[in-house]
Amino acid sequence: MKNRIIVVGSTNMDMVVKTDHIPKPGETVLGGTFFMNPGGKGANQAVAAARLGGEVSFISKIGQDIFGRQSSKIFNDEGIDVAGLYTDENNPSGIALITVDDKGENSIVVAPGANACLHEADVNQALSKFEDGKILLVQLEIEIASVQMAIQQAKAKGITVILNPAPVNKSIIPLLSMVDMITPNIHEAETLSNHRITDLNSAFEAAKKIRALGVDVVIITMGEEGALICQADSFEHVTAPKVTAIDTTAAGDVFNGALAVALAEEKELIQAVNFACRAAAMAVTKMGAQNSIPYRNEITLTYLNENNQL
Repeated sequence: MKNRIIVVGSTNMDMVVKTDHIPKPGETVLGGTFFMNPGGKGANQAVAAARLGGEVSFISKIGQDIFGRQSSKIFNDEGIDVAGLYTDENNPSGIALITVDDKGENSIVVAPGANACLHEADVNQALSKFEDGKILLVQLEIEIASVQMAIQQAKAKGITVILNPAPVNKSIIPLLSMVDMITPNIHEAETLSNHRITDLNSAFEAAKKIRALGVDVVIITMGEEGALICQADSFEHVTAPKVTAIDTTAAGDVFNGALAVALAEEKELIQAVNFACRAAAMAVTKMGAQNSIPYRNEITLTYLNENNQL
């Protein structure tokens, strides 16, 4: 039975400063706590899917440096198949500079490094190794041409494609007819739809505009408000557990990893989104990207009495 989740995307080392507020342009903020944490949207989603019970293969590119070696060790420790993990001898591993305020909101600047050298040929070669793929999960921190190669190859193999359009890039629009499911946050949905979102009804209108671009299912992640599912001309709102957010970094990545796991297990869509909302809610209660990603047993124990529990 095909149940493999193939994640194609970036690997970074996150350098995080926790402070009371995110600086305005020209402002220097003193104080705060610094730490490093492995990240990158692709790596976060691969680790999330693995911790939540998925059989995961990860296609990415790292530098021949200490950050690359640390990331490779983490993937192996998490039980992720790294047959598609390449090492670039000429470029460093990607890094992200992240500021997190006292409300848990963040501001991020990424230097892609080796991620920018994950080329079409790399993706094509790596995907040829996986004949048991069920879900492809891809984001936009790598070259658009490489994203296109991944989507095209997945569709040719009959693999369900989930696109997390982050960071948002309108050049992805011509590819949406090959995408089964797209998972923008509010900002990304507004950019793709050219429609402002202020509430559930306006989110539904934005989702319908995105569906009109060719994608079957639109899931807009709305932070503490949960997620909106739009398919055909109907929508459903899935609420999120109420938690105190400490750091929202990687919450969207956890959502996507959890969604892929549930769908690979052939759960109904609303049940899969319910599970993803709960996993993401748990992630924001901890600092860091991969450090905050929960394990499957944490979700089932915390939400033991919830409906639609996996």
